[in-house]
Amino acid sequence: MKITNEIQTKTEPKYTRPANTDNQSFNRMVQSHTQSLKQQELQQLIQNITVQGNKLSRYRSFRELAKFKRMVKDFLQETVNNGYSMQNSHSFGLNGNRNLTIFKQVDEKLIELTEEIMNQEKKTVDILGIIGEIKGLLINIYT
Repeated sequence: MKITNEIQTKTEPKYTRPANTDNQSFNRMVQSHTQSLKQQELQQLIQNITVQGNKLSRYRSFRELAKFKRMVKDFLQETVNNGYSMQNSHSFGLNGNRNLTIFKQVDEKLIELTEEIMNQEKKTVDILGIIGEIKGLLINIYT
């Protein structure tokens, strides 16, 4: 039995896969979808914080304050773990990291809000103002 070139060429694969173009486009699509989902999740967290902030302004209890602070903490943790690193590249300024300053401001506003809740003589408008400032700072983090 004689083996010829014809038999050997028949065993070679006929299909050759294109060089990673499908992989790259798929990866871009997955990254785009993931970023979209993360953005939606952050927006939902902001909405929950807004609802809790309104509840806090009506009832002014330590229980509602604790819930609000926990929600803000969860939002900050979520942005740091998932979404924050994606947008970190364009948020540096000449004087350092802008987002670090925002985190410090959020912390200061939470302390101020705690003092406002403790002082029951403050008006609801003052509390809503501080809640609005915290919400604005949180929105600045992921935009």
